[in-house]
Amino acid sequence: MERPTKDEINALPSYIGLALKDIVIVETESDAKQALKILENESSVGFDTESKPIFRKGQVSPGPSLIQIATESKAFLFPARFPIAVSAAAEILMNSDIQKVGFGIKGDNKELRSKLDIGIVNTQDLSFTLKRMIGDKNAIGARAAVAMILKFRLGKGAQKSNWGAYPLSNSQILYAANDAHAAICVEKALLAAQSI
Repeated sequence: MERPTKDEINALPSYIGLALKDIVIVETESDAKQALKILENESSVGFDTESKPIFRKGQVSPGPSLIQIATESKAFLFPARFPIAVSAAAEILMNSDIQKVGFGIKGDNKELRSKLDIGIVNTQDLSFTLKRMIGDKNAIGARAAVAMILKFRLGKGAQKSNWGAYPLSNSQILYAANDAHAAICVEKALLAAQSI
């Protein structure tokens, strides 16, 4: 197994992931209860955050605008503008019984701790897991990992959109949910390959 080239990734079929009907945006106490009821029963979840992009030198990030947590069949988006959403996401992220898997978790963790006072525990950064597995000198990002392990091309079109705006567009919702979903799917595929 080796890191795919840009051309190899671009030749792959698109990662479909979850549809809008499988994604819940946590805005209310009822949404938060639904999210916790499902997520608390998972041993491992996909995780990511999105922040408003910074375009000027010296500008400071306002911190995560969105926290994404996904299972293999459902994703929950926790907008930081809703205290109930931040509180529910914190319950999962600080639960040591649930492993959080993602890409570049160190940066997410730093932002969550400094801006929202959330400390993530029990994490697995797939960037470094894959780097060690294939003996690459650089960390493996989500796009390369999805291509290597799942044989799909993960779209990054909404990455630089304004995550501070609300409501989120459908393309932002799908992008955010599927970043976290791709992480859990890569982890499950790696576990399945190890057990063969």
